[in-house]
Amino acid sequence: MERFHYLALMAACLILTLPLEFLLAARVYRRPGRMLLAVVPVAALFVVWDLLAIRREHWRFSPDYTTGIVLPGGIPLEEIAFFVVIPICALLTYEAVGTVLRPWRARSERPDA
Repeated sequence: MERFHYLALMAACLILTLPLEFLLAARVYRRPGRMLLAVVPVAALFVVWDLLAIRREHWRFSPDYTTGIVLPGGIPLEEIAFFVVIPICALLTYEAVGTVLRPWRARSERPDA
């Protein structure tokens, strides 16, 4: 069961931030085009960085905590999941905080009468 820890952690991140989409109107999943524009370039950059680090043997991934599904270049599936899931969770959090702070921002931007 340990080999699913990494994927389980990614799933937990998505599950724990999912309520932000509905309860605080984060609107990340409802705007998939914008989400992709935010996530894909960052994920691509970090995948390239990871592939270089793997090739240079700067780091490796424990087979004890990964499923063993390894993509070309030696990058585990879980690492790709990380580069997609964590930015999505960050976007959800950012948008939810923006929603919560919107009333205070509107008040502070009003001219004094």
